[in-house]
Amino acid sequence: MSFINKDFMLPNDAARQLYHEGAETLPIIDYHCHLIPQMIADNYEFRDITELWLGGDHYKWRAMRGNGVPEEYITGSKSSWEKFQKWAETVPYTMRNPLYHWTHLELSRVFGIDKLLGPDTAREIFEECNAKLATPEFRGQELIKKFNVETVCTTDDPADDLRYHKQIAEHPFGVKVIPAWRPDKAMAIENPKAYKEYLEKLGEAAGMEIDSYTDLIQALQNRHDFFASMGCTLSDHGLDTFYAEDYKQIEIEAIFKLVLLGKTPSQGEINKFRSAFLHDMAVMDAEAGWTQQFHVGAIRNNNTKMFNQLGPDTGYDAIHDLPVAEAGHRFFDRLTLEGKLCKTILYCLNPKDNEVMMTMAYTFNDGTYPGKMQFGSGWWFLDQEDGMRKQMNALSVLGLLSRFVGMLTDSRSFISYPRHEYFRRILCSVLGADIEAGKLPASEMPFITKMVSDISYYNAKNYFNF
Repeated sequence: MSFINKDFMLPNDAARQLYHEGAETLPIIDYHCHLIPQMIADNYEFRDITELWLGGDHYKWRAMRGNGVPEEYITGSKSSWEKFQKWAETVPYTMRNPLYHWTHLELSRVFGIDKLLGPDTAREIFEECNAKLATPEFRGQELIKKFNVETVCTTDDPADDLRYHKQIAEHPFGVKVIPAWRPDKAMAIENPKAYKEYLEKLGEAAGMEIDSYTDLIQALQNRHDFFASMGCTLSDHGLDTFYAEDYKQIEIEAIFKLVLLGKTPSQGEINKFRSAFLHDMAVMDAEAGWTQQFHVGAIRNNNTKMFNQLGPDTGYDAIHDLPVAEAGHRFFDRLTLEGKLCKTILYCLNPKDNEVMMTMAYTFNDGTYPGKMQFGSGWWFLDQEDGMRKQMNALSVLGLLSRFVGMLTDSRSFISYPRHEYFRRILCSVLGADIEAGKLPASEMPFITKMVSDISYYNAKNYFNF
């Protein structure tokens, strides 16, 4: 029997029944990912498995560096085969890291390869994968369809023209591809030179000059309306923590003018600006009837030498430990008092904040919709078995696991969809263990099976209503 078999990670009869009857065949709603829209629109043909698997995958890059692999075999000039060979040499050392499971799930589910990847099998697997990637069945759109994906939400800047979303809509391939609003760059006043360059791009997209904070919000409103016309109903923010300082509008205008003059604002001014900006974005989302997401807790670009060499998103980010509770509650309280709190999903990167985030979300549920305020799935460094179990346990103990909207890929890879299977198997393992231990009644198996189906698919389908 192969390592990745039909009962992989399902340790008892109850878990196996829940997975095979409640989750296995359901479609996927990938409501947050980082796929490149142009690659979807162009039905991209990958050169080889190295490009598909190692291109941009900072999870693998971190592991390879940790295994003593020189950078030239990771992001450098070595050949595709040499890079793949170094990854294959690293894989056996990733045991108990989720990369070991993900690697073999993807080989099995995408390529039908059930061999373990290592130095002895590297060449054979490299050639078999490349042969399949050269066929039409393994181009970008087909890879998405292979996993019964129903909806994909990409992550898009307000200045993006969404031309590739238009192209996809004009040439549909059976999967709905929707933009999602990510306005982080419009808040990044800490680097005035880069910020002014961004404002020019945003102003051009919005059809107006941006000479004040009021102009900025109007430009974003113009783009928000355009995104809505393209089917967008979902926003996202990447934050180190929440911001909810007291401020006056005149102060925010003055800070904005300071930045336009090329002067670097103080940390206090940055915090006030972020507080105003996030509030105005949340109001905009509420008035449009959107759902907002907050990914909180990353500390980024920490290795200055490698940032200067490779740029951002190359594997040098980490978990932050800033406090989130006080500012988060102030932020959502203001919106609640104004009647401007829309559906919201909170994600934390530091597991110490699981219970903090969970209780924050449920402090502001108001009975208008089941699970209106959500504690989102394990994210980034927590997107693995232990992280998922801890997230599910915090959600279960302090809220309603049954209303959870489930998994997302948060990935740049076209073949990361087995992570949904991984999540579903872990969910069934958690619930199956409770049934076997007598913590949940076996007589309620039909309801628990429905609960698994809801978390795997139906809750997201109803919650987002794409």
